[in-house]
Amino acid sequence: MTPGQTLQGASHSYLAVESLRIQYGNEIAVKDLSFSAERGEFLTLLGPSGCGKTTTLRSIAGFVTPTSGKIFIAGLDITALPAHRRNIGMVFQSYALFPHLTVHDNVGFGLRMQHVAKAQLQLRVARTLEMVGLSAFGERYPSQLSGGQQQRVALARALVIEPAILLLDEPLSNLDANLRAELRNEIRVLQKRLGILTILVTHDQQEALAVSDRVAVMIDGRLVDIGTPEALCDRPGDPFAAAFLGARTVISGSTRDGVFEAPGLAYRGAPESATSIVLRGPRLRLGSADGQLLMNGKILTRVYLGDYFEADVEIPSGRVRVIVPSDAPPPAVGEHCFVSALPGGVSFIS
Repeated sequence: MTPGQTLQGASHSYLAVESLRIQYGNEIAVKDLSFSAERGEFLTLLGPSGCGKTTTLRSIAGFVTPTSGKIFIAGLDITALPAHRRNIGMVFQSYALFPHLTVHDNVGFGLRMQHVAKAQLQLRVARTLEMVGLSAFGERYPSQLSGGQQQRVALARALVIEPAILLLDEPLSNLDANLRAELRNEIRVLQKRLGILTILVTHDQQEALAVSDRVAVMIDGRLVDIGTPEALCDRPGDPFAAAFLGARTVISGSTRDGVFEAPGLAYRGAPESATSIVLRGPRLRLGSADGQLLMNGKILTRVYLGDYFEADVEIPSGRVRVIVPSDAPPPAVGEHCFVSALPGGVSFIS
């Protein structure tokens, strides 16, 4: 099959990654990965460093050749298609701007490569710079811009070619926390306005939850869970995904007659198939033995973070993270305590 041919029976999703494997010598970076995404969707690949998410993104872009597997856009097999023929825009972590070109010329670079007429190029560059709030910066050079402004230029350069898919490789990781939150919100608003399928790679759980329609959690080159932010937080289907989403403790145990048990805790009303309990830190409370969750232990650590305390409670099964509101009495390290659960504080993995 030549690039661009339709595969009989291929996924009807706009983007389909099917059984993707990427191997370097004896190292398998991506292991038979499959997922799909629709037009206008914001999908995030979330996972720790080295899990294969950036390699997957670069393979979709055409910068990495898969060892096996297929990639389809709108039903067309693009696996062997050169990067410059895929109509994909990509924003890199390092900005990757040309230092000797002005903002205007950086943004227009892709259009010049496409031999777009000068008048049309000028119009599209001006329109895109306005879109990202940089209309007044066209004649500046990258060295004259802040980090956030440089990332906006990189975003404009990716958008000006009117791509079918926008790929974002950790685009905010070099920015300070406040600017990161501001720019991620701007990217989400812009993405919804333009309706472009966007795939973000990040290891930042808050970033993934804040912008995504769906999140795909990866570890060791594999996809272990995928769903909406709400579904992954409320009903995680994989122990690693549950723990990686933050302030969640996953404890293995067994269930009998509706009671889940592990050393130091019990929960009444568990499904019979449950093999792990997921304890959601912000929906746990100290100081009460009432309710379905029966757990007691000792405060091992306490950290004040402005609006709340993070407390680790040691029980025979391990450490349980509890998020304590700052208006509650601060827990004392070393004291014994009971832990109860608010609604939504407990879920199970079978």
